[in-house]
Amino acid sequence: MQTTQQIVAASLVDLVKARADERPDEVAVVDLGTAAELTWRELVERADRMAAYLHELGVAPGEVVVMQLPNRAEFVVTALAVLRIGAVVAPVMPIFRERELGFVLRRARARVLVVQHAFRNRQHVAEVDGMIVNGLADGLEHVVVVDGETGAAQGVRWHRFEDVLTGDGSLHGVAPTAADGIAQLLFTSGTTGEPKAVLHRMGSLSRAAVVMARRLGLTGADRVHIASPMAHHSGFLYGMWVALVLGAVQVLQPVWHAGRALEAFATQGGTFMQAATPFLLDLVDAVEGGARKPESLRTFVVTGAAVPRALAERARVVLGTAVCGAWGSTETCMGTLSSPLDEPEKVWGTDGRPLEGVAIRVTDDDGRALAAGQEGHLEVVSACGFDHYLDRPDWTAEAHTDDGWYRTGDLAVIDEAGYLRIVGRVRDVINRGGEKVPVGEVEQLMYRHPAVAEVAIVAMPDPRLGERACAYVTLRPGSELDLAGLHSYLDGARLAKQYWPERLEVVGELPRNPAGKIQKFVLREHARAIVTSSS
Repeated sequence: MQTTQQIVAASLVDLVKARADERPDEVAVVDLGTAAELTWRELVERADRMAAYLHELGVAPGEVVVMQLPNRAEFVVTALAVLRIGAVVAPVMPIFRERELGFVLRRARARVLVVQHAFRNRQHVAEVDGMIVNGLADGLEHVVVVDGETGAAQGVRWHRFEDVLTGDGSLHGVAPTAADGIAQLLFTSGTTGEPKAVLHRMGSLSRAAVVMARRLGLTGADRVHIASPMAHHSGFLYGMWVALVLGAVQVLQPVWHAGRALEAFATQGGTFMQAATPFLLDLVDAVEGGARKPESLRTFVVTGAAVPRALAERARVVLGTAVCGAWGSTETCMGTLSSPLDEPEKVWGTDGRPLEGVAIRVTDDDGRALAAGQEGHLEVVSACGFDHYLDRPDWTAEAHTDDGWYRTGDLAVIDEAGYLRIVGRVRDVINRGGEKVPVGEVEQLMYRHPAVAEVAIVAMPDPRLGERACAYVTLRPGSELDLAGLHSYLDGARLAKQYWPERLEVVGELPRNPAGKIQKFVLREHARAIVTSSS
């Protein structure tokens, strides 16, 4: 394996081409959804052809290309193609509907969208058609469709992915994204209102991949099983990017199903997986239920929430897999990570220790550093950190202290050995199985419901997902609202289903402090009591 500095200083495109030169006929990508496999040579050839096509469409260096694709080979091809011409990759979740996708397209000023025709009972092309007709995709000029026919809306040019790959891939005088160039645009979940558009340089992403791999002992001989959505860092950076940097095989699972994952471990030999707690829980439950143990799976990194001790112990015994906890964010990438060699209590009781190139501290409300064992605001300095927020220098400045530390918004404790433990979140966010619910956005939508007078959404504990959303509302006089009615309303607002509240409590009034602010901690305790009494 090359040194960290060699990898960080190189373009990912050049690293992948080097793999293709060294072992052209070895498998690079396995697509479980289509049963397709791509060798390193085929991966580079397809990426070059698509890059040439995008270049002919006028995609310029630094321009953002949005891709709404599940975990499949075309995702990897498209990402490399975009980087090959110096443009910026902006992956978005397949669960996003017209509302969320339209925001991303407008915010990124994207002219090109790559989308799958249909996925999981969603007709994505039909939805994009409607967005164009209804003026929700202003500025969009080209739509590339994977696996299906193009749309009918006028005003954009439609392209079939198969046709995109028919060229010879010739590119002359077009440089790929450099190590110090912007490579990725990723949106936060909008926990403070408008989602933030986070920009990362290629070198920071490659460094993040390498330092994580070195902590875990991953090499090019590993096989990375990617079940987390590739529009998240867990799938994009700690799945696809890690595999490409290491020269490892990546096995793509488009739809999560523990039984199918276990079958894939048996046939494909996946050795590493990073995902949220529910994925690990499902694997453990499946094996305890009689499914075959994943003999090849050596390491599972749990992200999105702390590793429950009981689950980590079960996984070690039932799966025979080392479970490691981690902490990170869209802005910082992974900041802390435990190791398979750590003492069990450090794995189960903490979120790991800082990775190479990362420093962490905890401060009080006045910004003074606190001693080990004291709870405070977590701040980070990282060589893997983001560059800036798109078009919002004020947000970028506000996110950092005067001495350059990033304010994470998390409350944490650092022990004497330097291990981090997240104890809460300053901002109001619900972590539903690794998917952060944009509480403010959902509340604003609910406020527009004709029956709703006031609303407050809080986290409700859940044994599988960690948290679910519980909505407390007061109603307008003479109005009625039940959960089914709320879901119908949010569906009509085209809000992603994963963001819908899963319990509705209609109350006479919401608890408030003397200043009139809603006391959400009271509602959280009430929601916790509901769960406890019903279990």
